This record gives sequence, structure tokens and C-alpha cells, in this order.
Amino acid sequence: MFKGSIVALITPFKNDKLDESNYTEIIHYHIKNGTNGVVPAGTTGESPTLSHNEHKKVIEIAVKECKGKIPVIAGTGSNSTSEAIDLSKHAESAGADGLLIVTPYYNKPTQEGLFQHYKSINDKVGIPIIIYNIPSRSVIDMSVDTMARLNELKNIKGVKDATGDLDRVTEQLKKMGKDFLQLTGEDDNAIEFNKRGGVGCISVTANVAAKLCAELQKASLDNENDKALSINKMLSPLHKALFIESNPSPVKYAASLLKLAPSELRLPLVQIKESTKKEVENALKFAKLL
Repeated sequence: MFKGSIVALITPFKNDKLDESNYTEIIHYHIKNGTNGVVPAGTTGESPTLSHNEHKKVIEIAVKECKGKIPVIAGTGSNSTSEAIDLSKHAESAGADGLLIVTPYYNKPTQEGLFQHYKSINDKVGIPIIIYNIPSRSVIDMSVDTMARLNELKNIKGVKDATGDLDRVTEQLKKMGKDFLQLTGEDDNAIEFNKRGGVGCISVTANVAAKLCAELQKASLDNENDKALSINKMLSPLHKALFIESNPSPVKYAASLLKLAPSELRLPLVQIKESTKKEVENALKFAKLL
């Protein structure tokens, strides 16, 4: 269903407005370079500062451009259940293939609150839902037991795991089985994640290294370990450089160097420091992308 290199798309801005033309170009760059799926309006797409209209628009553009080519997993999470339902219903009506829904941030629900949040969304849509578990941003961590309860619902199909804990892959595989899709949210652990039962990565690095990330995932999933490790060696400095400062500031700078998109961000995100720029540039050169 969803596997391989799935990009968490950046959202290009021009004079603080969504640049629809550039967004379309970015999507076609991914289709051309073998990316296996796209996620519009995720964290990397600066969803917290997109207006509701912009949020819906980027999903609509992604669906229009990707239809029949690669799947679209729309970012529709919110810490307001009603808002998440509204965004999810819109994404489904627009033609998205699936939904990526982050654990509610800031209001810190209990495990029961998490279950009820996802169940409420599940009951209002008819397309696959991928849970996005990222304690570093949301503060809360969905337990494996809560995930197993959710897995019994009709639309819950997998997880984007950004816990950084590889043992979770094994635990989740034992509890939910191989039909529960496990995608890493951490580019730098993608190979080991797949070895333990994962099926791909929702990637930041793929924004600027689409072909290499797609090749790495294919090699990894085909058990061509030497090839996967060789590609990962090229990309490893880039994985690190893109998280020296808060995502997506570094990856937008990298995209600007490759003339894929401008580095423009929305506050409270700002341009990266000169020292970080140098790290990003060196990492792109190491990967032979610049």
C-alpha cells in the first residue's frame, strides 16, 4: 500500500504566499526521480502556519498532480479532534489515498484520549490512516498497547514512527503483525528500521535527494544490503545536517541551493545560521548533489 521513499513535502512560499506553481514543479521532480509517495501538509510542509485554505489547497494540488502515479498521504492532524476530522474529510473528498495524523500536541491527552481522538477520525472517513508518533514534538508517546487497540479499527493501517527507538519496531511487529505498516520518520535509521520489519521512510532528506532516497529504500527492501549501505554512507552527513536546526529550515536552504525552491520560511521559523549553511552545503557536496 504505502512503502519505500515517501517524501514529507516542503511548502514553497513567495512573498509569504503559497507558490502553487513551484509546488507543482516540486511534485513532478519527485515523480520523475522515483519517489514512492508524497505527504503534503506535514510538519516539513510547515502545517502549523498554513491557513486552513492553504492546507486544503496543497492537498488538492498533490492529488491532482500525483493521481494515478504515486500515492498521496495527506497530513491532516491537529490537537483539535474536530479540526482533524474536517481536514481528513476534505482530504478524502479531494482524492487522497491516505491520511497521516499526528498525535495531538500541547494538550497532552492520556492514552485513552489518544484512542478516542483517532477513533473519532476513523469513524468519519473511509481511507487508510497512518498514526504519526513523534514524542519530541508532541510531548506524548503513544504506547504499543494503544496502537494495538487502534489497529482493530477499520481504517488504522500503520504508523510513522519518529520515536527513534528501534526496539519499538520489533514490539509493534509482534503486537500488530506484518500487515500493520511501519514507516520510519527518521532518515538516519531507515536501513535498520526496515531490517526489523519496517517498509519505508517518510523522509525529509528526499526533498533534496529524491533519487538517492528512492534507490536506498529499494535496495533495503530488496535485501541488497551492501548497495543500501553504500547509498546511506553518501547521505548520512545530509541526514544529520538537515536537523542541526529546526526542520524544515535546513532542508529549505538545501532546496534553494539546488534551485528546487526558495528558502523562504514563515515565522516563528527563521533562516539558518551561517555555520549551519556551511554544514548543509558540505553535506550536499559529499552526496554529489551540489
